[in-house]
Amino acid sequence: MTQSHISKPVFFATTHPLVEDCATPAIIGGRVELQLLTTLRCNLKCSYCSLEEGGVVGSQDQVRYSFDQLDAFIDKQLAGKEIYVTFYGGEPTMNREYMLEFMRRHPQYRYQLQTNGTLLDDLPDEILNNLSNILISVDGGERITDHYRGRGVYRQVMRNLDAIRDRVPGTLTARMTWSDPDITFEEIDDLAHLFDYVYFQFVAGEAYAPEAIAKRKAVLTQLVDRFFADPRRLFPIIPIMGSVRNKVMPSRTDELYHGLTQCRVSTHIINVMPDGRIFPCPDLMYLPEMQQGDIIANWLKPSPLQPHADMPCDGCEAFHFCRRNCMKNLYLAYVKNDLDYRAKVVEPICELVRHMGQEIDRHNPQEWYGKAALPVKRALRDCEVYEYVEIMP
Repeated sequence: MTQSHISKPVFFATTHPLVEDCATPAIIGGRVELQLLTTLRCNLKCSYCSLEEGGVVGSQDQVRYSFDQLDAFIDKQLAGKEIYVTFYGGEPTMNREYMLEFMRRHPQYRYQLQTNGTLLDDLPDEILNNLSNILISVDGGERITDHYRGRGVYRQVMRNLDAIRDRVPGTLTARMTWSDPDITFEEIDDLAHLFDYVYFQFVAGEAYAPEAIAKRKAVLTQLVDRFFADPRRLFPIIPIMGSVRNKVMPSRTDELYHGLTQCRVSTHIINVMPDGRIFPCPDLMYLPEMQQGDIIANWLKPSPLQPHADMPCDGCEAFHFCRRNCMKNLYLAYVKNDLDYRAKVVEPICELVRHMGQEIDRHNPQEWYGKAALPVKRALRDCEVYEYVEIMP
């Protein structure tokens, strides 16, 4: 496939720094998630888009590196690792030719797609048949989704979901950005019936007035109550599943994430921009100090997003199951010392995470797990979707 170069200017210099030898490996552990941004264009304009910050979204139309350069990088920097791939963007399905070519070159990898869902019905079976999971972005029910994404988007996504359901051997996961404080338990419960799993993530924006926090806490309590209502059936809400798993089997965080954040940015996820630069977090690709590698120059260093003395997590009651939640939030709030962001975004989200943990403890998760049906235990312990999402909201 012929790939054109970027026609728009990048937003900071691409000259890479001298990469020094380091005792810490660039990728910690035996696995790596290769998150490939096929384009930074998108056909929607979601009001809370994290890539809007720093002018990232829309800044790069086409992939700049060649597949041979990407393969050379994989051979040198990721040798011996188990590789699983997420196609990301922008809207990744706007460059499906890239997805097809990469899948053909590497049929041995596992694949996930993270998409807004509006173009799913146009994907060929060759792509759909090889996806272990599809993360489809919605924001709740029709009213809320259309409010943030545009009129008619929810119905279009649901039509496409119906159109591809029988063509996808993998799982279908609703990726719900919890932006609106008025989202109800019923809306999330509906998503749990429409999808195989629901992954919600608290929006990293100023949406946490006291009454908004109270509303979210009330819904979290309902979700947790529903989760523990029947040990014979799994209520497939990923953040609750992951939190219960961590409380019942705390060793799993050490096994899978080396005790670090479960969003993987400190250990084994790398985000490759269309121009070939590599960052640990897709929300911080506008910060030069976050660059950790480059496909074209073929270098990779350890993630700069690591625990920091200024982060207050170690003494928190939620640390044993949360493990620092979102490193981007902590970096901006405590390392960059953005006091406004800390007070209006990070501290309220931490309050919600603590509340969720307290509600889980109220149900005695160890006793519940002991009574759970074997398929429920297996799903709670080993759900493959954990590898593609942050587990924590």
